[in-house]
Amino acid sequence: MVERLKVGTLISGGGTNLQAIIDACNQGRIDAEIVFTGSDVGGVKGLARAKKAGIDTFVVDYARIIADSRKIRDIDSLLPKNFDLDEILGKQRLVDVEKNREKALFFIKSRVIAERRLLDHIESYDMDLLVLAGFMRVLTPYFIDRINTKDKGCRIMNIHPALLPAFPGTDGYGDTFRYGCKIGGCTVHFVDYGEDTGPIIGQKAFEIADGDTLKDVKKKGLKKEWELYPACIQKFAQSR
Repeated sequence: MVERLKVGTLISGGGTNLQAIIDACNQGRIDAEIVFTGSDVGGVKGLARAKKAGIDTFVVDYARIIADSRKIRDIDSLLPKNFDLDEILGKQRLVDVEKNREKALFFIKSRVIAERRLLDHIESYDMDLLVLAGFMRVLTPYFIDRINTKDKGCRIMNIHPALLPAFPGTDGYGDTFRYGCKIGGCTVHFVDYGEDTGPIIGQKAFEIADGDTLKDVKKKGLKKEWELYPACIQKFAQSR
């Protein structure tokens, strides 16, 4: 009997990719089980999907944490004891520290404070793979290095709505459409210290017809995402 992959999931919204993964697990298309679903936003539909499937859920309210961090005079007092600013600055490729050091440091520190709370939940589970299923927050090296440990390697997977390395960032389908591309697609990749720059695991493409609207492009893309993500998770499960 094949040992089932233990998957943790993070979401920010409706959780349609999460549902595709849940369905694939239930149908035996992935040798895996989802052990938790976490969100940075409370009350989203994705959490309801997880609860309906009997999956543990939790919320780490990023917006509140960031707002509270702005109010405190000494943000460093909220940071985890093992936080090493120089180490993180040497690795991160998310913000330009030279352009606005104060803003960049606040960004990094406030995210690490939230990430430590995420880790407090995640570390209570036995997890083989962390899947970002529409999690709309970038991750700092502090978080990544505590999931991608030396003995276990890359263990954070993300899906992006474009054919990387083209159109990284938050609006892949929109960027693809506005550029006038005739082929769109989605990419599953491992997470590294940059934004959508990690090693590619799989991709699916679709044709963009002359009369297609942005809504059409997104609809076509989502259908491909729901096929691609479970397939890439199964590929990971088989290659362990």
